[in-house]
Amino acid sequence: MTKHIFRQHGLVSKMDRQLQAGHKPVILWFTGLSGAGKSTLAHAVEKALFEHGCRTFVIDGDNVRHGLCGDLGFSAKDRQENIRRIGEMSKLFLEAGVITLTAFISPFRSDRNRVRDLVNEGEFIEIYCKADLNVCEQRDVKGLYAKARRGEIAEFTGISSPYEAPLNPELVIDTGAESLENCVAQVINYLQAIGAITV
Repeated sequence: MTKHIFRQHGLVSKMDRQLQAGHKPVILWFTGLSGAGKSTLAHAVEKALFEHGCRTFVIDGDNVRHGLCGDLGFSAKDRQENIRRIGEMSKLFLEAGVITLTAFISPFRSDRNRVRDLVNEGEFIEIYCKADLNVCEQRDVKGLYAKARRGEIAEFTGISSPYEAPLNPELVIDTGAESLENCVAQVINYLQAIGAITV
């Protein structure tokens, strides 16, 4: 970083925004294989929170690839940069007092831990959307797994590129077997239990 760049500090603090919003800002980081239900769950949780007056925003992997990270591929290096950018953006949303929900495969533990280290303890909530590979393949409406198995997609997580499951996530949700309603309830109950929300 150049010595000619200086951080600016605003007159409205994160605590000010938290008090105005009536809830704590946190990052809900949904991780899991393609087809595990990350985006579906993230959007359903957002809807439940929004209906209770919470300030929320979902950052979805596919959507980000059309804009902020449109210049990146799927090599290990590009995946790392993709998550670095999302982590920094999520931190900004956190500072703005928003409950930020991110839905990314984010296959490498080191990348997820790097995002965790950007924020205070308790502000990064890792949610492992656990679903067996065969379930994910059955759900694959885009046909990505079939293409990966035919060799048409290189470095596809779960087939030709590894997925490192979280070792100590805040939540493990069996998205491969449980109903969406039950999965949403688990996230909401957790947020209530840690005092992030009071709905």
